Amino acid sequence: CHLSWSGAQLSLPDPLPRLRAEIHAAAPGRYRYYQNVCAQSYSFAWWDWARWEREIDWMAAAGTGEKPGPADPRRPAQVYRNLGLNQSEIDKYFTGPAFLAWNRMGNLRRWAGPLPPAWHLKQLYLQYRIVERMRSLGMTTVLPAFAGHVPQGILRVFPRVNATRLRGWSHFDCTYSCIYLLDPEDPMFQVIGTLFLKELIKEFGTDHVYSADTFNEMTPLSSDPAYLSRVSNAVFRSMTGADPEALWLMQGWLFQHQPDFWHPAQVRALLHGVPLGRMIVLDLFAESKPVYQWTESFYGQPFIWCMLHNFGGNHGLFGTVEAINHGPFMARRFPNSTMVGTGLVPEGIEQNDMVYELMNELGWRQEPLNLPSWVSRYAERRYGAPNAAAAGAWRLLLRSVYNCTGVCVNHNRSPLVRRPSLHMDTELWYNASDVYEAWRLLLSASAELGSSPTFRYDLVDVTRQAAQQLVSNYYLDIRSAFQSHALAELLTAGGVLVYDLLPELDSLLSSHSLFLLGRWLESARAMATSDQEAEQYELNARNQVTLWGPSGNILDYANKQLGGLVLDYYGVRWSLFVSLLVESLNSGRPFHQDEFNQAVFQVERGFVYNKKRYPAMPVGDTLEISRKLFLKYYP
Repeated sequence: CHLSWSGAQLSLPDPLPRLRAEIHAAAPGRYRYYQNVCAQSYSFAWWDWARWEREIDWMAAAGTGEKPGPADPRRPAQVYRNLGLNQSEIDKYFTGPAFLAWNRMGNLRRWAGPLPPAWHLKQLYLQYRIVERMRSLGMTTVLPAFAGHVPQGILRVFPRVNATRLRGWSHFDCTYSCIYLLDPEDPMFQVIGTLFLKELIKEFGTDHVYSADTFNEMTPLSSDPAYLSRVSNAVFRSMTGADPEALWLMQGWLFQHQPDFWHPAQVRALLHGVPLGRMIVLDLFAESKPVYQWTESFYGQPFIWCMLHNFGGNHGLFGTVEAINHGPFMARRFPNSTMVGTGLVPEGIEQNDMVYELMNELGWRQEPLNLPSWVSRYAERRYGAPNAAAAGAWRLLLRSVYNCTGVCVNHNRSPLVRRPSLHMDTELWYNASDVYEAWRLLLSASAELGSSPTFRYDLVDVTRQAAQQLVSNYYLDIRSAFQSHALAELLTAGGVLVYDLLPELDSLLSSHSLFLLGRWLESARAMATSDQEAEQYELNARNQVTLWGPSGNILDYANKQLGGLVLDYYGVRWSLFVSLLVESLNSGRPFHQDEFNQAVFQVERGFVYNKKRYPAMPVGDTLEISRKLFLKYYP
């Protein structure tokens, strides 16, 4: 049998076969952690209880032990009201629902907000059910703690408080960034931190594990080790003020993200501000950039070896299977290793099921797996029947697209999902022909496996990957034709891309419920209790997957390949790009990227605000559309 985000294969014998003896399995590490803070916005923002219930089932089946719990800002908002802040000051602090993860980490404020009161109430109801179900299945709920970030209104209520404004974050200026950070030695730090946690514990109870990230992608005010120790000690004391048994769970992303700041002395100081054993560090990107290796196993603090794998919830086949097959075992054998478990921490989920099933299984293994043998059995479990062609397709994908080696960052930079220019990256870490051949093999298995929901999902995903490769090929033809002043070739390549390949890809994606823009937008609207809220939530959802900010601040970071989005967003951008290149050749006037960027921004912004409704139900036959694309485009 098989459970995954894209479906379940549960064709089991009835009755189930009897066991000859009890089966006993023990994980080599204490912890099997799941969830990245960013996933709360990139994936979970619009989930209802039915979707959460399926996720918790999946977690339980995988043996997940720990997951962050309530992330709704209702409790901190209540604390700030109790301290004397007015509603306007609170509204200027919290972001909209699709961006709350970065508010919590001190990166953003206000953008796409304010949060309506109804949002808080619905989230509270949801969190009660999530926490109760997780604990009933023996899982540990990690509660968010106070990291030191405060609204500007604190300075009005407590004019003598010592708070410093942090710098802007990731192309955002102080209109929506530059949050205030309380000095760790200011008495209000402990007052707010302890109050905040006591409120959460009163509401949800506690499993004594708390998360806080004070400097996520933010440069501390000083590199003085003494200052950094005081900060971490203050955060920890605010936890123990509410719960003497507190254990701090901290993301280790900051250490590899800003290596110019976090030298060994600074890392050691931050970690040693907390008693050894009272902090657990998530080595967040251990499959590509492990931190434990250059910090002497986090200088004695326990750590969890984590696979990050995905950025922004992007679609795109990707994996580092050799790194994750060997990495956890190497970390356990590291001199004086303090590794205490494994974790899955993607920024977004509902993609690349195979990689997550593999990592979950490795959390229970004592040694690496034989990957070709494992992936053949995976195909059989996933589809409910043995099939040589399907198993062969998966072995091809395993050795190619899923086997990135070295420092690999899974952030889809395909020309398909990026703003067009004449300087786009088309490099691949694998042999593109392996994906085309896997596509052919899967199609050949469709007569036997076509009724399997998981097979149909994979056929869409592999066809989508092949189409993404084809877009890069046509882009190279377009660029070459333009640079050679070959107008006929430019019109041919541009015409095929804009008027056939992209519409065909959009049609394919629109045939599957998990690849629909309408599903994402309608789930956002479904969270609303009024038309005004529905419009706000839809704007949140549209902006996140496109501009990511008011002016394309983190443009296309959270790109998705969804039916509706490919045609009306990416397709329109490519149409404008090709048109301007043709115009340039016709007129003899040079193509200026800056002028194109200004023009295409109006297209991008127009998409965010156009209010067009997209279907939330699939249209068309996945198998037929994939076969049609194959007959047209298979190289």
